[in-house]
Order: sequence, then C-alpha cells, then structure tokens
Amino acid sequence: MKKIIEFGISSIILWSCNNFNEKPAATQQEETHATHQHKESFEALELNNGEKWKVNDEMKPFVQKGEELVNTYIQKGKTDYKTIAEQIKDQNSQLIKSCTMDGKSHDELHKWLHPHLELVKELENESNVEKVHEIISKIQYSYNLYHQYFN
Repeated sequence: MKKIIEFGISSIILWSCNNFNEKPAATQQEETHATHQHKESFEALELNNGEKWKVNDEMKPFVQKGEELVNTYIQKGKTDYKTIAEQIKDQNSQLIKSCTMDGKSHDELHKWLHPHLELVKELENESNVEKVHEIISKIQYSYNLYHQYFN
C-alpha cells in the first residue's frame, strides 16, 4: 500500500506539472484513482473465504453517507439528480482519500468501487429522466452489493 500511495503521489505531481488546465481536486483524485485501478476491476467480487472483507473504519462513513443520500433521494421522490451526483461524488472522493487498505481486501474493494464511480459519472452526465431513475436504482444496488461483500 505504501508503494501505491507513493506512486499515486508521484503521479499527481507529474500530472500536475504537465497539465495546463486546472481541474478541481476531486476530479484529479478520481483520475489518479482510475489510473490506479487493477486489471480485475470488472471481475466478479469474491468473499474472503466465505466471509465479508474488512473495510477500514475511517473509510466506512463515506460509504454510509453516500448510501444515505441515495436512499433519502429515492424515499422523498427528489428530482435534482445533478446535486445528488455531486454529493455522492464528494463522498467517493473522501472515501478514496481515506483509503489505507492493501492486499486482497483492497483489490476487492476496487472491484466494487470502479463500477460505482462509473455509475455516478453516468448520472452526472445524464439528461434523460427515465435513465436517471435507472441509474439511481443501479447506484442503490451498488451500495447493497457493497454490504454483501464488505464489513
């Protein structure tokens, strides 16, 4: 994990030095995180010998808050999907910042996180209301999937 963090920091520094267009820190983090993805990101999640993977405590509040935002959005029949996309994106950025995991549990979390990030990006860019509802449901399912594989 230490090498991954060092690589990530080095990548950010190099990227920052060579990038003339300034981007928000959250966007930079997500791009750095995307380059940090593992090839198995699109593979099926696995349990830890039949048990859920342990997620570091400092990371959990950001998953919980994101899930709470989605559930509230659905329960209250809200329609401002651009705002919720931004709020979930913020929680995901904080989740990424707080990551201290390594090893197989880290790899499995990436298998969940990468498609989750893609759904939020899809929501952020969607304009068709029917598709918005579909994406919101997929994001809600993503949080349910997280709970099936992670503690």
